[in-house]
Formats: sequence, C-alpha cells, structure tokens
Amino acid sequence: MAGIPHDHYQPGSTAERWVERRIPIIGLLYNTLMIPTPKNLNWMWIWGIVLTFTLVLQIVTGIVLVMHYTPNVDLAFASVEHIMRNVNGGWALRYIHANGASLFFVAVYAHIFRNLYYGSYKAPREITWIIGIVIYLLMMGTAFMGYVLPWGQMSFWGATVITGLFGAVPWVGESIQSWLLGGPAVDNATLNRFFSLHYLFPFLILGLTIVHIWSFHSTGNNNPTGVEVRRTSKEEAKKDTLPFWPYFVIKDLFALAVILLGFFAIVGFMPNYLGHPDNYIEANALSTPAHIVPEWYFLPFYAILRAFTADVWVVIAANWITGGIVDAKFFGVIAMFGAIIVMALAPWLDTSSVRSGRYRPMFKWWFWLLVFDFFVLMWLGSMPAEEPWASMALFASAYWFAYFLVILPLLGVIEKPEARPATIEEDFVAHYGDGATGMRLPGEKAAGPAE
Repeated sequence: MAGIPHDHYQPGSTAERWVERRIPIIGLLYNTLMIPTPKNLNWMWIWGIVLTFTLVLQIVTGIVLVMHYTPNVDLAFASVEHIMRNVNGGWALRYIHANGASLFFVAVYAHIFRNLYYGSYKAPREITWIIGIVIYLLMMGTAFMGYVLPWGQMSFWGATVITGLFGAVPWVGESIQSWLLGGPAVDNATLNRFFSLHYLFPFLILGLTIVHIWSFHSTGNNNPTGVEVRRTSKEEAKKDTLPFWPYFVIKDLFALAVILLGFFAIVGFMPNYLGHPDNYIEANALSTPAHIVPEWYFLPFYAILRAFTADVWVVIAANWITGGIVDAKFFGVIAMFGAIIVMALAPWLDTSSVRSGRYRPMFKWWFWLLVFDFFVLMWLGSMPAEEPWASMALFASAYWFAYFLVILPLLGVIEKPEARPATIEEDFVAHYGDGATGMRLPGEKAAGPAE
C-alpha cells in the first residue's frame, strides 16, 4: 500500500544539504515527527508513548541496578538489600524498576484491548499486530526472569513451577527443562542464565519496537472509525490528518505526565502494594510457600494453565486421542500459550468487513464481556486451585477461546453493522466541529482579515 501523500523534508541551508546527502538523519526525524496522523484519534491512542517511555525507563534503571547486583544464589538476596539500604537512591531505582514492570503491563493490556476493539489488527496491519504480539511475549519472558533475580521465596518457587511446565512437553521436555535451568533444579546456573537473558531481552524489545513503529508509519495509523486516510491526493490527505508534531506529541506528553503522576505516587507511598510479601524472605528450597502465585500481570494465563485438570472432558478426550501423550499438565501448557496464539490470529479469525467496533452493535457486547472475562481470570489466578474457583476458571477460559475461535468468525456473518462515516474528516467534524484544531498546517498561508 502506498504511503499517505504529504510534504517531505527539503533541506534549507547548505549545512543541512551537506548532511542530508551523506546521512539523511534530519529528513528521517522530520518525516517521523511530521507524519500525517488521523486527526480523530481519541485518548486511547496515548498508550504507545507510555510504552516507549516505560521501556526506556526500565532499560536505564536496569543498567544502574546491574552495577550493584550480584547474580549468585548466595549473594543475590543480600545484594538487593544492599541496593535498598546502602546505594544512594537505590531504593528509588529498585522501586521504579519493579513498579515500572507493572506500568508496562497496564499500558500493554490497554494497548492490546484498544487494538482489538478498533480492529487495528486488520489489513494492512497484520504484520504490525504480529510484531506487537512477539514484543508482548518477550515482555512476559523478561518480566518472569526479572522476578527471579531478587531470589526471594516467591522468586525461587515461581521459577521452579514455571520451568517445570517445560518438562511436560512429550519426549524432549526434560531435556528442555534441564537446558533452561542449567542443571536438574533451580540453582546458581539458573540465576545466571535468567540474569543474562533479562539483561538482553529489553534490547531485543527495543529493536522490535522500532520495527513496530516503522511498520505502522508505512501503513498509516488506524483510527476510531476504521476508515482509511484518503490517499488520492495530498490535499485530501490533509483534510483527514494532522502532523504528528505538535498536535499529537503535546497530547501524548500531557497524558504521559498524568499517568506518571499516579505512577510516582505509587512508587513513593505504596511501592510494595503489587508485590508479594514472601519475596522479602530469602529463597529456601526446603520451605514451600502456602500459595505460589506469579505477578499480577501473569495471573489470567496462570488461571488458564490451572483450569484444565485431568477430569475435564476436553483433556480426557485429548489424552485418549493421543494415546496418553497429552496429559492434563501438557494440555494446560498448550492452553496457556494457545490463549496468546488465538489472540495473534485475530486478523484471520475476524471475518467482518467493518474494522472498528464502534459500528458493530453485537460485537460490542461480546468484546466487553471478553474484557470482563480477562479481569475475572486475573482474579481467579490469584485464588487457590480448588472449588469453586477451579470451575469458574474453566468457564472463563472457555469463553476466552470461544470469543476468538467461534464468536469472532460468526459475528462477521450474522452481524449487521451500523453506517460508518465516509471519511475521517466527516467523523472529526461530527464530533468537534469544523476547524476545531485552530492550526495552520506546514505550507498553508495564514488567512487575512478579508478571508
């Protein structure tokens, strides 16, 4: 698909032309900042800058924390306490980094559900969506390995439980688990491997984030209507868009400031609220916590993992069909990763020709039920694996898969969508009135009194 027609950078001075002929960095920055952006974007489009800022924040604080951390099972817990008590500002760095992971996942879940509602995964943005899911998986891996590093009780036993899942893979499971752990059990080799990967993955995420941003700069941004920017001429494209700078940059920075106000309030006044108290007890392989739970952002998928027990009919059927290869533990692992895979397949499972959920009355009900289901799964993941929570988790897990595999394809066939605006400009005028931005675009002449 051709890019949106717009004014490209033209070097003005001799120095700019000299630089641009050798490395077009000024033009790249200009074209990025001035990229035409649909002018009807609402406040749900602010999560990109939150995610980008938080990624940089995590990398910077992580680099400083590494200078004082010791990846050794005998010293790791003490080194974290050393950071908290003896390093200047160490407590702030550690709490910012730990709570920064939570901010990261709050933003990414809002970003994902925004995309699911407005159909941002649909053509021509399928690859952009897949890259985003890969980033999300890397985030999960990074967060899990980072949670192990303090070497508290929940760190140790969480690593034991999660790495044990790989042992459920038929035939090669034990080899994969031993390779991952660096030995037969969670120990010093495990801590060193997780530390190394936890340090590496954020830079992979950063690289993929750049590709992610570049990909939607190529296809153009989606918007609440799902209607594409007109590309027949530069004049028509300008009616549908505004340059990213200054309009959306200022809007995003204002939203970021508000979110960071809440974030630093948590860091300053309740930094341990989202953590588990058992992680302030040094890891002990001889003492198992009463209730092993991961961090809150893993809980929905942890609930799905535990939901499929040996007495569930689908597990019994899978076990019988495969001759005992797919037992309850392995089925739970498949279900946990499958819950993310079906989300990645949304571009092909959604059969509706209408992109935005704003104009799909039936879709809205099922979508908001999915959001509610996600929070129910999060709550159930923190509950003990017993009744009635087990049955509730099974029902909630079933709806998650049913939404993507059954409901989404059927809605495209049976749903009658509402009328959509013909252009982005029409939607913008309907909501904000003509000339609501009060801006003069680059190259436009200011109107005189007679005009």
